[in-house]
Amino acid sequence: MSMSSSQPIKFESPDRGEETARADLYGLLATLYAAPPSQDLIDTIASARSEGEGVLEQAWAGLVAACREADPEAVRDEYESLFIGVGKPEVMLYGSYYLSGFLMEKPLAALRTDLAQLGLERDASVTESEDHIAMLCEVMRYLIASDEIAPVGIAEQKRFFATHMQPWVVAMCDAVAAHPESRFYRVVTALARTFFEVEMQAFDMS
Repeated sequence: MSMSSSQPIKFESPDRGEETARADLYGLLATLYAAPPSQDLIDTIASARSEGEGVLEQAWAGLVAACREADPEAVRDEYESLFIGVGKPEVMLYGSYYLSGFLMEKPLAALRTDLAQLGLERDASVTESEDHIAMLCEVMRYLIASDEIAPVGIAEQKRFFATHMQPWVVAMCDAVAAHPESRFYRVVTALARTFFEVEMQAFDMS
């Protein structure tokens, strides 16, 4: 399992199914939260279609618009200021922090146990712990669509999301949105929050 292993993101494929679209969006969020976006990624998003009146379509349109105005260096500076910084980051992206108030706590141990049961493990080259939001989005992409493991059913996706993401992702999104230095990532996180809430509703109905 690696945050950098997301499949190429295709935004305008007219014949893809809903599951592929879900996997694509999880992969995109994994990429955006793992590191500042490259110029190529910003340009790709900026050139994507943005239409529709649903809440997810509106959040996506916001990201497309933000990318059309984005300066990659400014976005990089924002990412480093918010999520890296000197010492403690301004905004935490780790589940253990929101669930227990500390890093590297029991929620991370439970997550590692579940990942091992799925046959997944953190790549040795990745410095972030498995409860980083980018890592978890990458796991969800794997569970939906990866060819590297057997695709799992919606019940397992629901269980993993409900156990390791749902209890804290909205609080993380609120923290990003509330920070005064959050500009590009406020838009990214608006899309993430909307998507996560759509997933929660869909899982509740499954």
